[in-house]
Amino acid sequence: MKDPELDTRNRPGLSRRDFLRGTGVTAAATALAPLPVAAADDQPGKTKAVAIGPASAKIRLDVNGKTLETSVEPRVTLLDALRNYLDVTGCKRVCDRGTCGACTVMADGKPIYSCTMLALEAQGKKIQTAEALVVEGKLDAVPSAFVQHDAQQCGFCTPGFVVAMRAALNKNPKATPEEIELGLCGNICRCGTYEQMRHAVGALCGVARGNGKKEG
Repeated sequence: MKDPELDTRNRPGLSRRDFLRGTGVTAAATALAPLPVAAADDQPGKTKAVAIGPASAKIRLDVNGKTLETSVEPRVTLLDALRNYLDVTGCKRVCDRGTCGACTVMADGKPIYSCTMLALEAQGKKIQTAEALVVEGKLDAVPSAFVQHDAQQCGFCTPGFVVAMRAALNKNPKATPEEIELGLCGNICRCGTYEQMRHAVGALCGVARGNGKKEG
């Protein structure tokens, strides 16, 4: 026996089935209808920005004090632009995921993972790589300390470490070894040369190895 409360076929008005069928059609029509697009002149805060891509675009980068020009697709990272387009190979491509620090460079003095910045974004910034730590054949104090204390093995992580360490010392020339190590927390050495690096950090901070005291 049919439930009179559910049987609406003989009642005036729409049945639930008709109602659902009608709302479904309306929803589908609404979803397929084109959205109204305001004219460019009517959009608030409009800009005259020029779209870039997908073809290659010319860029100009300030790298280690030199102006370098090339053409890259908009998706190319700063790391790949440096290595593959400009032949600046100090920064290394290891994880390519912003986790190991091997590609560390300085952008306006701040250490960054170059695999996480687009080359287009780096325009107008002063980029410094590990190559900047050699001036007229003379090593900067940071890579020099790495050499003296044998703080490298395979060498893939070393450019990132020395750049990050130089950035930390630039920020605070009187930093303690603990403060320097904090500045290196984004860098990983898969060879495990951390103890030798600690010796290099100690030398740079003027701390004698083994006793933790400042060298005279």
